[in-house]
Amino acid sequence: MSSVRAKKHLGQHFLTDKNTAAKIVGALRPQLGYQIVLEVGPGMGILSDFLLQADRYQTWFIDVDGESIQFLQTKYPQVGDKLIHGDFLQLDFASHFTGKLAVIGNFPYNISSQILFKILEERQRVIEVVGMFQKEVAERCVAQPGSKAYGILSVFIQAYYDVEYLFTVKAGAFNPPPKVLSGVIRLTRNAMEYLDCDETLFWRVVKAAFNQRRKTLRNALATVIPKDQMGDNPVYDLRAERLTVADFVQLTQDIAQRI
Repeated sequence: MSSVRAKKHLGQHFLTDKNTAAKIVGALRPQLGYQIVLEVGPGMGILSDFLLQADRYQTWFIDVDGESIQFLQTKYPQVGDKLIHGDFLQLDFASHFTGKLAVIGNFPYNISSQILFKILEERQRVIEVVGMFQKEVAERCVAQPGSKAYGILSVFIQAYYDVEYLFTVKAGAFNPPPKVLSGVIRLTRNAMEYLDCDETLFWRVVKAAFNQRRKTLRNALATVIPKDQMGDNPVYDLRAERLTVADFVQLTQDIAQRI
């Protein structure tokens, strides 16, 4: 098999620019203390070529595309059972990995938000992520309060990770070229093992706040806390997009005391 056919239903756009691939892999920092890097959706292995040159970590791969798996088994026979044929969104991390790890990939644009939420689920294991996303999604991850791009994803990612926008990649670096620009970001797990609030309630509060982002929190959060229990805390008169992660943590603490 000389190549893999890009499949539209899997959102595949294979990176072909080796300089870009080298920059993405070069953004990993194993000095953070992980020995495993998991590449999601390796396709034909342009990132894999650089990952397998490193001796500071062990590289694993997961791809849902059987054609890619066949191609990679032939290209990298030495990888053996570290090449997983499966869906990253369904991956049981605990059955494959012990200790901390990094995740890297040219992520399929059609499931990029789901990939980020899967990483959030595994935030106690995944201490670094270097990923290429649709530029719009990458910008949402780094967006700050007050901007249109700031939303649920921004708050959840920034609650647990420090996020950096590294660089933009043009459509011509891919085959087939996507209709959008791509952005490479790096997530680094922050020092906060757990938030200083009820985390389940925090997730409910943030989702409810942004699900009706044009309304003030007094109206948007009525499904979480009755209006007559909100008191006169001025934060309830703001819209969700004005609040920082720390503000949402404080708001969750306030709600927990009132309900």
